[in-house]
Amino acid sequence: MPEMQRVCFLLQVKKDRLAEYKERHKAVWPEMLQALSDTGWHNYSLFLRADGLLVGYVETPDFDAARAAMAQLDVNARWQAEMRDFFEDPAGRNADEQMGALEHVFYLA
Repeated sequence: MPEMQRVCFLLQVKKDRLAEYKERHKAVWPEMLQALSDTGWHNYSLFLRADGLLVGYVETPDFDAARAAMAQLDVNARWQAEMRDFFEDPAGRNADEQMGALEHVFYLA
């Protein structure tokens, strides 16, 4: 098995959309889940703070490649279009376009 990158990223969910955002993630489309798995997203988790701070964590052999592979899929385009308005972003980008990995500085195995 290839060595995994552990990636953490931050996004900001609009405070007035928190309940609906959480509700949507109780029923992520099966084809979206399969696409994430097929493109190298493993142990993918989202954590949401009451003020809308969203912390994402994923393990993947190559984060840039995993993002690029998802960007090519129709199911991802549909999901991103539906979720775009949940996020704070003056540029109006999709959430997957805002994901910038935080610097990984420590890991205890």
